[in-house]
Amino acid sequence: MHEVISQARARYRRLAEKVQGVFVKHVETTGWPPTGRLANADAFDRLVADRLKESGRKVAYLMVDALRYELGVALEKLLAEDGPVELQAAYAQLPTITLVGMASLLPGARTGLTLSVENDSLVPKLAGAPVSNVPQRMNVLAKRYGDRFAEMPLNDFVRGKPKIAETVDLLVLRSTEIDSQLESNPETTLGLIPGTLKLIRVALHKLRGMGFKEAVIVTDHGFFLNAQAEAGDVCVKPQGKWPVNAHDRMMLGDGTADGHSLVVSAEKVSIRGDFTQVALPRSMAPYRSGHLYFHGGASLAEAVVPVLVARLDTAAHAELRKVVVELSYKNGAKRITTRLPVIEVILVADDMFSQDMNVEILLEAQDSKGNVVGEPRPGGDVNPATRTVTLMPGQRKQIALRMDDEFRGKFSVKALNPTTLAAYSNLALETDYTE
Repeated sequence: MHEVISQARARYRRLAEKVQGVFVKHVETTGWPPTGRLANADAFDRLVADRLKESGRKVAYLMVDALRYELGVALEKLLAEDGPVELQAAYAQLPTITLVGMASLLPGARTGLTLSVENDSLVPKLAGAPVSNVPQRMNVLAKRYGDRFAEMPLNDFVRGKPKIAETVDLLVLRSTEIDSQLESNPETTLGLIPGTLKLIRVALHKLRGMGFKEAVIVTDHGFFLNAQAEAGDVCVKPQGKWPVNAHDRMMLGDGTADGHSLVVSAEKVSIRGDFTQVALPRSMAPYRSGHLYFHGGASLAEAVVPVLVARLDTAAHAELRKVVVELSYKNGAKRITTRLPVIEVILVADDMFSQDMNVEILLEAQDSKGNVVGEPRPGGDVNPATRTVTLMPGQRKQIALRMDDEFRGKFSVKALNPTTLAAYSNLALETDYTE
């Protein structure tokens, strides 16, 4: 498949470059963000603050790092199975890096966010106070909402047993998994993204049970995967003084435009602070070679992001059904000799099943501590976005699991409810590889 993959990536790259040329011309002409549209810097004030004016109305605010727009579309489809959800496009704050993007998702960011340089580092400030890290950003909300506010990592909320005080009306859940995985190893960790989408779905189910009315899901920036990068695939830096280089996709300072870079006033792209001008590549190439995964600049992939609002107070999802799932491996074998074992999954028919009903199942191989050591290989019967399998009553499917290369020992294959992570059934197996 290498030639097919290479061809598809090359075609996508050519399309992305063509789109980028048009995109940059719009930025050059009209500035950023587009007027009359939702900007990330308005997201909190427009979608969260107004809801919190109603006493006792509980709202969750999920700040997910690097949730590119297409991932938002996949997430919408996933969440729509459990209740009403609305997706809209928003326009990220430039430069599209976590430091700036997360600060732009705070209250008052549209008018109060400024960028300055201190000790050769970029420092975002809100109403004059630094908001460079998580404690500083969360302190803005704590000061404003007091005991109505609480926050924690998304993973801790889902995997643990969080105690949320009755007074809390605003719960912020933070996720950095997508960005950190792709920053460290973009080629191999891309497949881990569906895990974050699954966590969000489970979190919403948990929030629903705690009496939350809505969940607003936002992100700081998107990203571009430069899989077709070549040795000379780099943008020449424009002349001038550029003290801040944002992930090699945008520079802040003062200089002169050329055929490779667009240089506009910082004010035109809604950047306030110590900088007079902004430089960004006209192409999808960064200012330094070797980046497979990048963000920081202005492009559809980096700067147009999803915002989702999910309603949690509807009863439509609450239909409880008795689901009986049977799992088997090679006519009862208990040892796997391949890293791609094929598990047979059967949804057992029951009188209470209607014939047109289907059930979505999440398969996971877990070690004794509950760590995931194997997941369904995407494609075929496996939804590539959610890694789930949909079955009709009486239907059986053969699902290949891709086991973790490093794992050895005993494990359980579990058929889970993807919304609650409750187990329908599990199958005990162990590895027996002949190396």
